Amino acid sequence: MFLLQNLRLLNGKDITKLANHVRRVNSHKLTSKVTAHWKKFFSDQLPEKYTAEQAKSIKKKFLKSVETNVVYGPSSLSEFTRWRVKMIAEEFLAHSLGLELNSDTEPEEKTDDNEEESTESPSEAAEDVAQVTVTPSKRKRNHSKSSPGKKRSKTQANTKEEAAVNPRKSTHVEDDPAPDKPRTSNQTAKEATPEQGAEGTQKNGEQFPKGQSNRRSSQMTGEQISQEQDSSVVTLTPVKNSKRKEDVSAEPLHFLQCHSKGNSHEDFKTQLWSCVFEPVLDSGARKDPIVSSSRTVATCGGESVCLIDCETGTVLKKYKVATEEFFSVAWTTLTMVIGESRKKAHNILAAAGRRGIVKLIHVAADFCYGEIKAHKKPIATVCFSPTQETHLFTASYDKRIALWDIGIPDCDYNFKASQLLVLETASVPLRIALVPTCPEQYLLAGCEDGCFAWNIKLDKGQKSRPFEAIFQFPGEESMTTSHRVDGLAFLNDDVVVSKSSKPGCIYLWSWSKSFDAKGKGCQRTMSAVILAELEWSTTDMSYLTLSTCPAKEYVFCGDEKGSVWMYNLSSYTTAWGSPKGKRSERRISPTQILKWPELRVNGEQPPEILVNNVVADPAFSYLVVLTSVNITAIWKKS
Repeated sequence: MFLLQNLRLLNGKDITKLANHVRRVNSHKLTSKVTAHWKKFFSDQLPEKYTAEQAKSIKKKFLKSVETNVVYGPSSLSEFTRWRVKMIAEEFLAHSLGLELNSDTEPEEKTDDNEEESTESPSEAAEDVAQVTVTPSKRKRNHSKSSPGKKRSKTQANTKEEAAVNPRKSTHVEDDPAPDKPRTSNQTAKEATPEQGAEGTQKNGEQFPKGQSNRRSSQMTGEQISQEQDSSVVTLTPVKNSKRKEDVSAEPLHFLQCHSKGNSHEDFKTQLWSCVFEPVLDSGARKDPIVSSSRTVATCGGESVCLIDCETGTVLKKYKVATEEFFSVAWTTLTMVIGESRKKAHNILAAAGRRGIVKLIHVAADFCYGEIKAHKKPIATVCFSPTQETHLFTASYDKRIALWDIGIPDCDYNFKASQLLVLETASVPLRIALVPTCPEQYLLAGCEDGCFAWNIKLDKGQKSRPFEAIFQFPGEESMTTSHRVDGLAFLNDDVVVSKSSKPGCIYLWSWSKSFDAKGKGCQRTMSAVILAELEWSTTDMSYLTLSTCPAKEYVFCGDEKGSVWMYNLSSYTTAWGSPKGKRSERRISPTQILKWPELRVNGEQPPEILVNNVVADPAFSYLVVLTSVNITAIWKKS
């Protein structure tokens, strides 16, 4: 805005008023501050007759001092302010005191040619999203030396309350981990509205904030990115590849830091937990998974939910609630009335977390149109029914899984949500999955103390239900039901993939052979019919969850060293699906392990990178990796 004096429209919006503020008011304020700083601290230091060396010395000290001490405007514009202060200070020295601009022999630091800033309003400027895209060809594999089982130190929860909603301890979580406040500190009691903070009309008896699309503030590309003039700016320096060649099936494409608390470039503590690809609207009934997802993915962590274009690395939209910590997101497609009885399909995003509230976001309209106060304790995970688009399951730390009908909003976004079912769990549910062959009848859940199944058929009169079955798995000495199941997903219609507390192992087992649907009674113990074991990291670190790509028959799971373990199981599924269900005798090794690239942040490597989640789109074109250090990594299939 400052350099392009004739610029009037930016991203389709009139920025005349803001641009004039930047060019005139901002410059006037900074010039006054720079002049005052000289008079107060430096005017007496320069003698009436001075040498070139004295002039050079005083100029260097003055420029360094004003860049550090002259502050104006929101912190998100600190880099721009520092750049303008240096420019104004040099002009002041040249015109007022006769110190030439080129008297300093030190070269001015260059900024990346591809860097751009977009500011729509002063309040939006403070909410800008930083994005870093690193050229993937200049990267070598990172062989981490951190020992297996090493636990978190800085962000490790120390209290009973924090332990439950900061799922990083390998010890057993207490049964009653009621959090009184969000993990993040210094939060205001008032809930922040998305982006600009504008509130929408009253829906369902409550005020719901209206979200605004958040643009990128900067995009940087190149072999080495460094902006040392601002110590708060993230610097990611990939180290060049070693000479040895590796056969890789995926290449790192983007590394994003878009969930920072307060948009701080120094935030490498925010944990990222969940991501899911957006369904394509024109895919009919979404029957073919290959064509039913786009390259847009929703991610959540900390106080924000982001929509990211995996190909370009662009943060398309960002939704924030300052007092929230989001743990899970899920998509559904609703057919909404858009006026004059016309109907149109729209994607709706549900996001939930620490506060036990589900936010419903109409992403195309940039509008959070409602919320459901689902639980009094944090929500660990959410998922929609694949057959009933308004049916949403929420699994909470209150040891309940609730089924909600979120309704369909009308043209004024009025909607009515209702609770249909409550499933009682013996311990905190961590992961939930609907059985593909009967998604309206059975739900499977991995919990802190076992793997359970419920009958969720709505024609039964009982609204609150205990679990119908608990599954036992091989333990150290015998079969056991008591173990934490922190990873759970279906590989196909029958094969379940689950990860438990047994080190170095991921189980594949048959739902149809394990669950006795003809048996009567509740709370029955059933033995999981194991089909195979996948070799995985020997860490005892919990909550590093897994995912599957059913169309490509892949399983993915991250580890405590930033690596992604990939298993192509297409050659095994036929044998597992036979009537005899032949078990694989040996542990199946990963097809490939994607190593975390050596990225340097301000010259240093992040100390410990845990992969909390890794998800591929149905076509396995992209792989999205969520970490414990506020970095979203996007890999592209070669």
